[in-house]
This record gives sequence, structure tokens and C-alpha cells, in this order.
Amino acid sequence: MTYTQGMLRDDALKGKTILVTGGGTGLGKSMATYFSTLGANLVITSRKLEVLEATAEEISGVSGNPVLPLACDVRDYEQVERTIDESIKHFGSVDVLLNNAAGNFISPTERLSHRAFDTVVDIVLKGSYNFTLAMGKKWIDEKRAGNILSIVTTYAWTGSGYVVPSACAKSGVLAMTRSLAVEWAKYGIRSNAIAPGPFPTKGAWDRLLPGDLKKKFDPAHKVPVGRVGEHQELANLAAYLVSDYSAYVNGEVITIDGGEWLKGAGEFNQLDQIPEELWDAMEMSRKGGSKLKMMWAYLAGMRKLKFRK
Repeated sequence: MTYTQGMLRDDALKGKTILVTGGGTGLGKSMATYFSTLGANLVITSRKLEVLEATAEEISGVSGNPVLPLACDVRDYEQVERTIDESIKHFGSVDVLLNNAAGNFISPTERLSHRAFDTVVDIVLKGSYNFTLAMGKKWIDEKRAGNILSIVTTYAWTGSGYVVPSACAKSGVLAMTRSLAVEWAKYGIRSNAIAPGPFPTKGAWDRLLPGDLKKKFDPAHKVPVGRVGEHQELANLAAYLVSDYSAYVNGEVITIDGGEWLKGAGEFNQLDQIPEELWDAMEMSRKGGSKLKMMWAYLAGMRKLKFRK
């Protein structure tokens, strides 16, 4: 057996219904897929229904278990309540909430508009407390036990330059996790978090570090074990924490990063090496600026970066 294989026994999650926000792509999809193969009923949410429907069909085709795709903007509390109600109507109950939906910009903070800052905080923090509050109220009213797992980051407690909105939001989610672990334990509701290190997904990492920047700032260079994480490793840990095997684990944040944050706190602090021209190019790419200007800025920035080696 290797770390790229599933860890738990077959049917370890059979009979549980798990709601995964941001479950249509990336790490959310990887965790949701493993939950389903372990027998769980699955609800996956995001704003893009067509992506969710394709993912649901793919996961169900692998596991043979039901997957319900529901479009939901986590920032809208009424949509969140409606999603939970539809999930319960379909499956009879929801046993586990996985707060995974996220957004991020890698940028010098002074280059961000207040709207960009709002976007990240609203998705990560507001989205997490919207689902946590709505789901918690439902469990408490119905006198049902529950389990909340939230995906945070190591810079939730260290901070990190160039991802300040995300650091602010993730630290809030971590504080909520620890607080509710104490307050809601009397209702049979557990609350834990995972702080992953680099687990690259093609879409997200291509947007965050485009072109040759991925090679220059390869996250594996900062990880003592010499590699980035495999999605199955994160899925194994998440499956354990949403299962009954972890019944005595409450209020914990478990780091899975190969020792990265111990080697150098602040996951993106090394980006102070990036010249202004490259920040210009990334900003134009994000905002849809002139492709010619973006290319000139990118090339000028990469030339400067080479001389800084």
C-alpha cells in the first residue's frame, strides 16, 4: 500500500450524507470522489451547475453511489438554506459539512481593489460561516449529531504576504472551528479543520502562478520531503475526519504539508522576488487587459527575474 491509495476500509462512510462546498473541481472534487467510493451519499455545490452535473456523473460512474449537484452561491444565506433543505429532502438528512469553497488572488495587497478583497473574504469566511450556521441550526433544532470539517491553510496562523485577503479569511474560519468545537460539542457536533500545504490543481495553480513562474517558484522547493502533496493523501485525511473513526477528535487543525510551514512560515512570502513588470502582467491577465502589453510586461519581468538568480 502507498500514499496514493485509499486508506479506509470499503463502506467506511456508508449511510452518511456529506455536503461538500466547492465540490465540482480541484481538491473538493478529489475529496468528494473518495467519500463516494467509501459509500457516502454526496451533495456537491458551487455556482456552476453544468460543471457540477458533469462531476456528479463522473463520480457516480466510479463509485456507483448517488451524487446530488446543487448550484449555490455560498455568499447568499438564502441560497445556502435552500441547498441544505434540498439535500435533506433528497437524502433524508445531512450528516457532514465540508467547507471547501475558496477563492484567492496572489498579488501585492496595495494592487487589490476593495472589491477583490471582498470577493475572497466573502467566499472563504462568509461562505463558511453561512453554511456552518445554517447547518448547525438545523442539527440543533432536530437534535441530530453533526460533523463540520473546514479547509484552511497554514498561513491562517502565521500570516503570509501576497495572499492577505485569504489569510484574513482562513484565520477567521480557523477561529470559528475552534470556538464551535467547544460551544457545540454538547449538541453532538464536532468541528475540525485541515491545513493543506501545496496540493497543485491545474486550473488554480495556472491562474495563481502562470507561465514560467511555476518553475521559478515551484512549491516543492520549500517542502522538506521534496515534493508536493497527492490529492489522495488529503482525501484520506479528510475521510478519516468525517468518519466515526475520529469521534474523539474535536477542535483540531491538522497540517498536511510535508513540513513546509516549519521550514519557512508564510507560504507565499518568497514572492517579494517578483519584479513589478510581472505583477503588471498577472494583473492584466486577471482583468483581461491588452495581450500585447501583457506579453511585453511578462518578458521584461522574466528578464529581470533571471538576473536575480
